[in-house]
Amino acid sequence: MDVLERIKQQVESNPIIIYMKGTPQFPQCGFSSRAAAALQDCGEKFAYVNVLADPEVFENLPRFQNWPTFPQIYIDGELIGGCDITEEMHQSGDLRKMVKEAAKKWPTEDTSEA
Repeated sequence: MDVLERIKQQVESNPIIIYMKGTPQFPQCGFSSRAAAALQDCGEKFAYVNVLADPEVFENLPRFQNWPTFPQIYIDGELIGGCDITEEMHQSGDLRKMVKEAAKKWPTEDTSEA
C-alpha cells in the first residue's frame, strides 16, 4: 500500500490520532510531549503513530495535508494542527469538546498505536 494511502486509512479509521515523535508515554521532543499531554488531559482514547519508528510516514506525512511539522493531530479525519494550535484549543476548552465528541465512536479508553 502506498504510504499516503496508509496515512489516509489511519486518519479515517481513528477518530483521534496524533502523529508524533515518540509515544505518548515516551515522547521524543517537547512539541510532541505537550500535544500528547493536551490530548491525554481530555481523558479519552486516541491513536498515535511514532513517526521516528516509521521513516516512510516521517518523510511523507508533511505532504498529506501540506503541514510541514510534527506533531500533527487529526480529529474526525481533519487536521487540527500541531502543538501550538492544540495547546490553544486545550486552554480554551475547544479541544476537550472535540475529543469528547469524536471519542463517542470508540468503545474503550486506552491509548493505542495505529
